[in-house]
Amino acid sequence: MAEKSRIAEKIVAVRESLGLSAEELAERAGCDLALIEQLEAGELAPSLAPLIKITRALGMRLGTLLDDDTAVGPVVTRRDEAERVSRVKSLETSSDAGVLDFFSLAAGKTARHMEPFVIDVQPSAAEKHTLSSHEGEEFIYVLDGAIEVEYGKATHTIAAGDSIYYDSIVPHEVRAAAGAPARILAVVYAPF
Repeated sequence: MAEKSRIAEKIVAVRESLGLSAEELAERAGCDLALIEQLEAGELAPSLAPLIKITRALGMRLGTLLDDDTAVGPVVTRRDEAERVSRVKSLETSSDAGVLDFFSLAAGKTARHMEPFVIDVQPSAAEKHTLSSHEGEEFIYVLDGAIEVEYGKATHTIAAGDSIYYDSIVPHEVRAAAGAPARILAVVYAPF
């Protein structure tokens, strides 16, 4: 019963957050209203077929409904609550582009497809740089200072207030520009 109750609570929470009535959800999902009401009340053991229809109608993944996380909806991270994730030398362990301090902005969001970070970029004395390459996309917005993004054979200098969006499969590296620290907002998408 606890499993049905958790799923029922998630369906209700997401439906209500979208401003949908049970009738509207039933219509969107192509299910009977009685089925939706019984699922939400925890009176009916959910089967896969209607759950797939319901999750699609709610715009969520089936896994999000079935996983153990009880949180649904947005994750708000306050200014002083960003969780420090790691301190690494660039995104590649072999790189000498400087130290990057990552602060996760969505640590509490499960089943996410994007990774948002605030990153403090410290300068490096290295003259040679190793570029990284991986599937996905990256978006960077410079908050303070300036960075250099080496992307393929080109280098772009991005200053405070500027942004860059690129395919990560192209060899690239992000580093502080002009030997001064910078702070960026980075959103990384890496497909499963």
